[in-house]
Amino acid sequence: MSPSRFLPSVLNLLFPRICINCQKEGNYLCPDCFSLLEISESHQKCPGKNLDDVYFALPYKGALIKKLVRAFKYPPFIKELGQTMSGIIIAHFQMSSNVENFKKYIVVPVPLEKKRMKWRGFNQAEEIARHLANYFKLPLVLNALIKTNPTTPQVNLSSKKREENLKGVFSIRNAKSIYGKNILLVDDVYTTGSTMEECSGVLRQAGAKKIVGIAIARAAPGED
Repeated sequence: MSPSRFLPSVLNLLFPRICINCQKEGNYLCPDCFSLLEISESHQKCPGKNLDDVYFALPYKGALIKKLVRAFKYPPFIKELGQTMSGIIIAHFQMSSNVENFKKYIVVPVPLEKKRMKWRGFNQAEEIARHLANYFKLPLVLNALIKTNPTTPQVNLSSKKREENLKGVFSIRNAKSIYGKNILLVDDVYTTGSTMEECSGVLRQAGAKKIVGIAIARAAPGED
C-alpha cells in the first residue's frame, strides 16, 4: 500500500485545521461560524458592458469574510480555503430563487500573473473555480485565458485607474476552447468590475457567447 494514501491523515494530525474565526479544531471555518456569514438569499441582475450578469454571495463587509479572504490571498496563504469559498458561493445559489441553469457552461478562472503566482503558490480564483466546476459537474478550462503583463495591485485604485491598469493585460491562448461557449468567469472579490470586464472583452473577441461572472463577495473601492 502506498504511503501517500496516509499523507492527508498524517498532515491533519501534525497540522490540525483550526477555524479562522473561533479557533475550534476541525475546519478552517467551522459550521457555527459559517452560519454567521450574511449570505444573500436573492440575486439582482447585474449586467456590464461585456458581462451578461454577475453573481456574488455576500457583501465584503464584516470581520469574518475579510479574515477568510485575507488568509486565502495573503500569508498564511491557506489554499484549502478555496473549498470554503466555493461553499459560500454554492450556499448562495441554493438560497437564491432566480439562479441560472449552468448546465451548458464551462468554468474559467480569472488568471494570475506569474510573479503573484510564485509569491502565493496558487491562483485563488482557480481554486474556487475548481471546486465550483466539480460541484456543477462542468468542464474547467485552465490556461485558455492568460495574464500576459504584470499590473500594480488594484487595492485603493479608483474605478478609472483600475480600468487603465488592466488595459491589454489579458489574452487568449486557446481560442478553440472558448469559441461558441457559455462561460462562468470566476474571481474572488468583485469591486468595480474592471477585472471581469477586461477578461470578458477578451473572451468575447475569442467568440464566447454568454459570460456570467461569479465572485465570493462584492466590495466597495478601497475595501478589497
